[in-house]
Amino acid sequence: MDTILMRIRIYYAKTDILRYTGNLDVHKMWERTLRRSGLPLAYSQGFHPQPKLNQACPLPLGMTSSSEVIDIWLESAFPIETISAKLARAIPPGIQIQNIEQIDLDKPSLPTRVISSDYEVLILDPIEFNELETKVQNLLDSTTLLRNRRGKNYDLRPLIEAIHMLSKDESDLCRLSIRLAARNNATGRPEEVVSALGLAPDAARIHRTALHFLT
Repeated sequence: MDTILMRIRIYYAKTDILRYTGNLDVHKMWERTLRRSGLPLAYSQGFHPQPKLNQACPLPLGMTSSSEVIDIWLESAFPIETISAKLARAIPPGIQIQNIEQIDLDKPSLPTRVISSDYEVLILDPIEFNELETKVQNLLDSTTLLRNRRGKNYDLRPLIEAIHMLSKDESDLCRLSIRLAARNNATGRPEEVVSALGLAPDAARIHRTALHFLT
């Protein structure tokens, strides 16, 4: 009898309690959650079978998100309501499931469909609104922004699709909205945009607000 496979897509938030939990650990967290839930997680074939989990776009360490997406393959099919109930009993603190849907098995993998990400950046160091606005405009006026990541030089500027000033928060701190491109050979990182603005990346709180996919 052939194994019935079901592919589900889970939309979830990674909250502040997991801010400093890395992507690999989040991946393992989902594996443990599936085992605790009793849902039959499917595995790859071969000598070293791996659980079939596929995250859309790894979130850098130190950031939170309200827009994470993961695909999970199951060895049996269940109603979405059943899956939701089982996961609700097993999900650890720090992950908040927003929605679950069934996806066709032959749909392309999530990472190949991401084209950009939106972030909200809270600047913790005091800075005048007008001063930050000037820094943003100077950055947007730049034709190149050469950066170095892991020993390799690259141009950050083409990866910045938009930066907008937001109103200050309740503590009178400045905020930015940033949209960064995700490409096969390069993905914009918000902490590097903060650095390119002449600000300290560790003096910013970064939250991913949206992932954009090819239609």
